[in-house]
Amino acid sequence: MEENMKFATVEDAVEYRLFLIPDEAREPEEHKEILQKYVERIMTWLAPMLVPYIWQNQPFNLKYKPGKGGVPAHIYGMTKFGDNIEDEWFIVYIIKQITKEFPELVARIEDNDGEFLLIEAADFVPKWLEPDNSDNRVFFHRGELCIIPVPGKTKAVPSLPAMTPTIPLALSIISAHPKEVLASEAIRAAVNRRIRGYPGKIQASLHRAHCFLPAGIVAVLKQRPRLVAAAVQAFYLRDPIDLRACRVFKTFLPETRVMTSVTFTKCLYAQLVQQRFVPDRRSGYRLPSPSHPQYRAYELGMKLAHGFEILCSRCSAHFSDSRKSLVTPSPLWASFLESLKKNDYFKGLIEGSAPYQERLEMARNYFQLSVNRPESSLAMSPGEEVLTVLQTVPFDIEELKKEEAILPPEDDDQWLDLSPDQLDQLLQEAASKKELQPTSKEEEEQNYDLTQVSQSVKAFISKVSTHKGAELPRDASEAPITFDADSFLNYFDKILGPKAPESDSDDLDEEDFESLDSEEDLDLDTQEPGSLKGTLDSLKSYMARMDQELAHTSIGKSFTTRKQMNKEHPSQSTNSDEEDSGAGDCGVTPVDVDLNLVSNILESYSSQAGLAGPASNLLQSMGVQLPDNSDHRHSKPVRD
Repeated sequence: MEENMKFATVEDAVEYRLFLIPDEAREPEEHKEILQKYVERIMTWLAPMLVPYIWQNQPFNLKYKPGKGGVPAHIYGMTKFGDNIEDEWFIVYIIKQITKEFPELVARIEDNDGEFLLIEAADFVPKWLEPDNSDNRVFFHRGELCIIPVPGKTKAVPSLPAMTPTIPLALSIISAHPKEVLASEAIRAAVNRRIRGYPGKIQASLHRAHCFLPAGIVAVLKQRPRLVAAAVQAFYLRDPIDLRACRVFKTFLPETRVMTSVTFTKCLYAQLVQQRFVPDRRSGYRLPSPSHPQYRAYELGMKLAHGFEILCSRCSAHFSDSRKSLVTPSPLWASFLESLKKNDYFKGLIEGSAPYQERLEMARNYFQLSVNRPESSLAMSPGEEVLTVLQTVPFDIEELKKEEAILPPEDDDQWLDLSPDQLDQLLQEAASKKELQPTSKEEEEQNYDLTQVSQSVKAFISKVSTHKGAELPRDASEAPITFDADSFLNYFDKILGPKAPESDSDDLDEEDFESLDSEEDLDLDTQEPGSLKGTLDSLKSYMARMDQELAHTSIGKSFTTRKQMNKEHPSQSTNSDEEDSGAGDCGVTPVDVDLNLVSNILESYSSQAGLAGPASNLLQSMGVQLPDNSDHRHSKPVRD
């Protein structure tokens, strides 16, 4: 049996696996050595991009994992990304680039939701691909997304598995038929659209802000900038026991505070800013008036100091020496450092200079966390790392105060307060299924064809609904389902009978319901062919009487009729031979169904006043995008 590759954690996490393409010339005992070398090569190659990256919870990491059951030996990694979903999609970009740089590797990636790449491209996945049969079918190879089809979907790949394929079989199919298993262009475009912008997007996700912090925290962040994430999470997820340790600060005294610049991710910054918190009076952290020009810096520093104090309170000041020894380099460090120099990681900095030492310390920290990652039972906690830096790195408060005069400017945080237009733009970009051509509002309104509305609704009505729900039309060019008129009329003929007795009551007796439910009565195969004409005539007569009754009410005035349209457009004739003759006998003017449909939908859309509502939701689900309403005379005001 195959190893169970499902998640063992309920936290938001992403798992990724890298497999070697099968090679008959490769001995099985060579796998471990080859895969371990790949881990070193990959992490060294990624170092310039990953070293400065600030992860929300856990970093990207790789390690060798031996084969078990039906899963061969491979490279494995798991990252808990917490509240920052961008960490997960950055890892997707990394995995995609790894398979592009190392074409002999095939990658799988999934999270707690399963095949989240297919979820992202849900509007374009083939109908046969469902959660029940998607396991071990979705891979990255040579930088492209691949989906192994089921039998009958392609003739180019023989021996396709009908059930869930094993990992070795999936790797063999991808190796033998790399072009045939490529995902469709629409699916690949949907995934690529989600990771578009990396690696340049990394800098755009950062936010630099001034913080009034204790000198010890400033020294720690200079050595380990990534620890800001652990401190923010400690403060954000604090409990009463944590706050008890912050009544009187023991590690980071408020008297040592200096102004400094701290780099956050936007997610971390938002978590820190949006939390309302009043410090304990005994802590010594007092805030100036909200009108103070540096109030935000004082507030951020106070919150961050509480986070670092909580981290340190969770561990003993005399933690195990075996964990302290983990900071010493392993035998792989020398070769890793040499590879960094070859890849111009130090950017020409003079060896021994302060900037050089900062980058060296960041590289050493990255190596310890990602390349030479210890077992979880031996890994240092963030609090232990903070205490280790405080014990090993000297700092001068006066020197830190001098740096206050040369701090870089803060980033603008107006992105926290999105305007309605900006929010709408973000939602449209996230929900867009295809790239739209930029057009002006005037041109869009002039070129818009309202027949799309009626055609889309008609296409929706003609679709088949099942226990899974109604199918929305994906393309206006799809042909509607076939309709058997004879069977339909035979069915009504059996229900109504050729000579249906007239009744003054609209209610059916219990016997009538029993007759409708009888399987014997609904047997259309035993229907008399001569009764078909009688049923049709009876149905027409019944509908004509209904029209006559409704003609004496005011309900007909709520609809636009063809007669009214003829008065407005006398040159156009909209009378059909059969319908008008029948309607004329009854004194009823036919209703223009399409015009009434469009008018009612537009009226509903206008009453939404730009907000979400049934009309916009229905039309957008069918791919119909209405232009903005430029006439607000009939729009109802929105209440606060």
